[in-house]
Amino acid sequence: MLTSGLTTNSKGNMRLTIPNQLTILRILLTPVFAFYFLQKTPFDQLLATILFSIAAFTDWYDGWFARKFSVITRFGQFMDPLADKILVSTALVVFAVLGYIYWWMVWTIIARDALITINRIYALYIGRPIITHVVAKWKTAAQMLTVFLILIFVNYRNYYQTTDTPYTANYLDPIGLAMLTVTVLTVISGVIYVYENRALLVGLLRKLVGR
Repeated sequence: MLTSGLTTNSKGNMRLTIPNQLTILRILLTPVFAFYFLQKTPFDQLLATILFSIAAFTDWYDGWFARKFSVITRFGQFMDPLADKILVSTALVVFAVLGYIYWWMVWTIIARDALITINRIYALYIGRPIITHVVAKWKTAAQMLTVFLILIFVNYRNYYQTTDTPYTANYLDPIGLAMLTVTVLTVISGVIYVYENRALLVGLLRKLVGR
């Protein structure tokens, strides 16, 4: 019977349920995706794209499964969005390493996510889970769509374009405009988050400085 994200069997051992197993699988697939995509051969980048697609599918499926069978736990509530951030942030770093997008956009996204992740840990520690704002959900959806846009574009160039000129970051093409949109949404959602959770942030700062 599925009743929690971490259940105890008759011997008292802890057992991960399906949604949390999928979350962990998504984390494990992330470095494999990065390794193959950085090889820069058409086959390796296609394989990496397939791996990323599988990881992204587990994100949708574990959420659906958890809601369908009431397997929503504190572990899942924390680890699921963290796994998403690890997957997407890794993809963005890989794209920046290859020159497809600008580094300053990537660092802006990572800095915002790191701040919120640290505060989420503190919020769970004191028993005050944070509700995700709708703008943050838009940001997450825009990030995932942008990553898939880049993956599709790269694979298209690999197999259907004969030019040897490597693609480089550009503010005014579809990828550049998509990344600008994601970055703006990231900043806006970060500002909203800080404002709505300012009491938590103050409490965290006091803990850090020992006051």
